Amino acid sequence: MKLKDGFVLRNIAGSNIVVPTGDRCLDFNGMITLNDTGAFIWKCLEEGKDEAQTVEAILSEYDVDQARAEECVKNFVAQLQEGGCLE
Repeated sequence: MKLKDGFVLRNIAGSNIVVPTGDRCLDFNGMITLNDTGAFIWKCLEEGKDEAQTVEAILSEYDVDQARAEECVKNFVAQLQEGGCLE
């Protein structure tokens, strides 16, 4: 699982926004707004972490149980897949 090239995460006026850059603008029209947890997961994916490693990172960062962390990562990855952000 890898994020496609051409997306950047920026914090704009306190909001986490993913925007397409370069040629990615041609096939992705818009932007993605993320909450803090979504931005954390995005950064994990940027670092090349797989789903299991991302769950472990969430467990280290947030006060959440394993099942909830796994559900969050699974749902987030599914949304990225549906939006065409993953290779």
